[in-house]
Amino acid sequence: MAETSKPLQNAAPRKPSARLLFVKSSRYLTPNMIRITLTGDELEGFPENHEGANCKLVFPEGQRDPVAFRGYFADGMPKKGTFPVRTYTVRHYRPETQELDIDFVAHGDEGPATRWAQQAKPGDFLMFRGPGPVKVPEFYARYYIVVADMSALPVAAATLEAMPREAKGIAVFEIMSEEDKQHIDMPVGIDVHWIVHSDPHVPSHAALELIQSRDWPEGPIQTCIAGEHGMVRDFKQFLLKEKQVPARDTYISGYWKIGLVEDQHQIMKRQEAAASQ
Repeated sequence: MAETSKPLQNAAPRKPSARLLFVKSSRYLTPNMIRITLTGDELEGFPENHEGANCKLVFPEGQRDPVAFRGYFADGMPKKGTFPVRTYTVRHYRPETQELDIDFVAHGDEGPATRWAQQAKPGDFLMFRGPGPVKVPEFYARYYIVVADMSALPVAAATLEAMPREAKGIAVFEIMSEEDKQHIDMPVGIDVHWIVHSDPHVPSHAALELIQSRDWPEGPIQTCIAGEHGMVRDFKQFLLKEKQVPARDTYISGYWKIGLVEDQHQIMKRQEAAASQ
C-alpha cells in the first residue's frame, strides 16, 4: 500500500461568511478557460489548503455599487432569486498576497457566470461564500483514477497537485480543443490523457471507454471524477457496481447536466439522492 500522506487541513467554517471580493486580474489560460484573480480585505482569515473545495459565487447582476451590494448580505444570503448564484472551485489561494483564483469555462453561453467572467475587469466585484471541504482530504491508495471535463478541471488539477509525489494512476481530461491543455504539477507516475471533445453538449463516453480498456489495477484505489452528469452516472455504475470500489474511496460528482441550468441540476441531484436512500 502506498504511504499515507499527511491529511490536508479540511475544517471549513460551520457557517461560511459572505466575502465581498474584487477582481484583481482576468486572463485566458486557454481559449476556453478564464482565470479570475480576486482580492479584498475580506479575504483576511480565509482558510489555507482548500484548493479544490467548492464555493458559491453570487453575481451582482444589475448592481454596480459594491457597498449597496454588500448590504444585501448583512444578515446572510439575500432572498432567493435576488442575485444569480453558481458553484465553482477554489483553484489557488495565496495568503501572502491575499489573492484567490477561480477558473471559469468560457463556453459561449449567456449564463450569468460566463457572462460576468468574460466581461470582468479590475475593480469588478462579486460575493464569495465558502469554501466547503476539500473533496479528497487524504491520499492512501496504491492507484488513483482522475477524470474531468473542463467544468471539473480545477478540482482535478488541485487534487493531482496535492497528491504524494510517488503516487501512481491515470488522469483523463476532456477538453474542447488541443489548445485547452493546461500544465498541472502532478506526480510523474500519473499517466495523462487529453481527449478533445469539441462540443460538451453532446454526450461523450470516451473517458470511460479509455479506463475500461486498461488492465484493472491492484487496490486500494481512490478516485476524483467529476463533470457532466451522464458521464458521472456511467462511471458510478462501472466503479461502484461492476468493480466494487468502496464508496468511501471515491469522489464522483456531477457538476452539470446537458440541457439544464445549475438550479435545475441541483434540484435533480437532490431528488436522486433522496430516491437512493
